Amino acid sequence: MTRPARRASPAPIRRAQSLTREVAASVRVLGGGVTLLWAVLAVDTLVFAGGLRGFGIVPRTIDGLRGIMFAPFLHAGTTHLVLNTIGLITLGGLVLLRDRRHFAVVTLLGALVSGLGTWAIGRPAVHLGASGVIFAYLGYLLLVGVFERRFGAVLLSALAAWGFGGMVWQLLPRDGRVSWEAHAFGFLGGALAARRLARRGRR
Repeated sequence: MTRPARRASPAPIRRAQSLTREVAASVRVLGGGVTLLWAVLAVDTLVFAGGLRGFGIVPRTIDGLRGIMFAPFLHAGTTHLVLNTIGLITLGGLVLLRDRRHFAVVTLLGALVSGLGTWAIGRPAVHLGASGVIFAYLGYLLLVGVFERRFGAVLLSALAAWGFGGMVWQLLPRDGRVSWEAHAFGFLGGALAARRLARRGRR
């Protein structure tokens, strides 16, 4: 006597399919963003001979205000963008996998606060790069557990502190070649986003 094979429960299958879709969507978003940054660098290098870098943030100048919009897309060279690509994929990926809406808010608020803060108090130089947004992701990940006070959020913050906590030293003015101002204000933007989103979640 044989027994009919049991069918797999549809609930685990749906969860697996949902997770697969989430991961695929995250890969598309991050992949598209990173591809755009590399395309901008290629055009800047090959067509404009680095001339687009002048559209970065120049503190306390009228022309420098445009850099708040353009600076996150501009980089000083391949090494600069390689480092930022790693940060975008790791930190941005964690935020994106947790919540796509949170990812959008943290990205936009981080870029805005980082840009405005750098323009207001930054050193006389051209500040550019996506590092302000990366540090917004860091600020969000480290503080989301503090503001939400839920097990999953606290665990995420603890893992972020363990894996990326050393990056907080880059919030300090240690290297004249690094825009610590963009880092610090980007981190602040991520912290503000974490607090704001946690309040909305509780409501």
